[in-house]
Amino acid sequence: MSLREVCPNLSLPFPPCTGLHGQRQQMANSSSITHFLLLPFSGTRQLQLLHFCLFLAIYLAALLGNGLIITTIAWDHHLHTPMYFFLLYLALLDLGAISTTVPKSMANSLRDTTDISYAGCVAQVFLFVFFISAEFSLLTTMSYDRYIAICRPLHYETLLGSRVCLHLAAAAWACGFFHGVLHTANIFSLPLCQGNAVDQFFCEIPQILKLSCSTSCLRELWLILVSACLYFLCFVFMVVSYVQIFRAVLRIPSQQGRHKAFATCLPHLAVVSLFITTGSIVYLKPSSISFPSLDLVVSVLYSVVPPAVNPLIYSLRNQKLKDALRKLIPGCLLSKICPRGNRSKGITQYRLETIPLQSGSSGPLQVPAVCILVQTRYHDSFPVQTVPAPRESCIT
Repeated sequence: MSLREVCPNLSLPFPPCTGLHGQRQQMANSSSITHFLLLPFSGTRQLQLLHFCLFLAIYLAALLGNGLIITTIAWDHHLHTPMYFFLLYLALLDLGAISTTVPKSMANSLRDTTDISYAGCVAQVFLFVFFISAEFSLLTTMSYDRYIAICRPLHYETLLGSRVCLHLAAAAWACGFFHGVLHTANIFSLPLCQGNAVDQFFCEIPQILKLSCSTSCLRELWLILVSACLYFLCFVFMVVSYVQIFRAVLRIPSQQGRHKAFATCLPHLAVVSLFITTGSIVYLKPSSISFPSLDLVVSVLYSVVPPAVNPLIYSLRNQKLKDALRKLIPGCLLSKICPRGNRSKGITQYRLETIPLQSGSSGPLQVPAVCILVQTRYHDSFPVQTVPAPRESCIT
């Protein structure tokens, strides 16, 4: 008895799976597949070239933005802190994610073809799941970093030391690798009996599942549901972290500091919400609801847009990173992009503190004889730690 016979009104996200007899019957068809056919953006040559130009512009913007972030953080030793360490790894993952899907789609549009080899499809599924899963894990870690930096600044160096940061980054990469291997090994072990035409511009798991014909597709469905639950828990953790951050921000007396904090945190949540929403639509919607054009747009929103806009939202709006970029790439162009007049006045502050040299019957001398320069470190406009500045003491 099949699942459809038991539950006639059940709406599955993917086509119903056949029995074991059908699995044996279609095994030969599955083993004979040597390539897949991807969905073209348009049937006309002019629109294909327009798609190529659009994706080329997005890809070059992502390469430029993420490449600048990686180079700047690696070059400037002042940026070797936990926050910029995570930003560097985020840029690496963004480059990997967008390079997995976009170049092949551009090449197919330019050559007026839709083919992708079987091995290429396997590699695309593994790499895409690997980079996306690792990136979402890293975004969760970054929300924790901001929570510690703003809500518990005195414990920042203790809770997020260099070893802890390495362990958190390694855990994100390991999570992505585990998800990639699990989904790829499971989905390509299924016999395929519905042809080799994938209704998407890259090898996407839900579209490949539509081609399957075995009962083991339920196993992949359970994996997707478990992964969705884990992603949702990570999203809840991010939201809770940012709620605590907003509560701390509202206690800041400076209106400018509150405005900058909200302008920094809200775009982060917007991008993550876009990723979660569009990804849920793609992976969890019933197969009976299918609009190829809408599916194409939604897939672009969660697979192409975030890697392209993350450099602008997470990094290039950061004043300290822009100052480092100005040092790395001097010139009029960068000066126009990051004008000096827009620099924040609260990133680093210096003040003089007095040290009494003698004391008498009336107590310490009130006239400052020796002064030291003290530097206050800031994290997104919030004072994090006050340390002696790296300068010599001054004699007044």
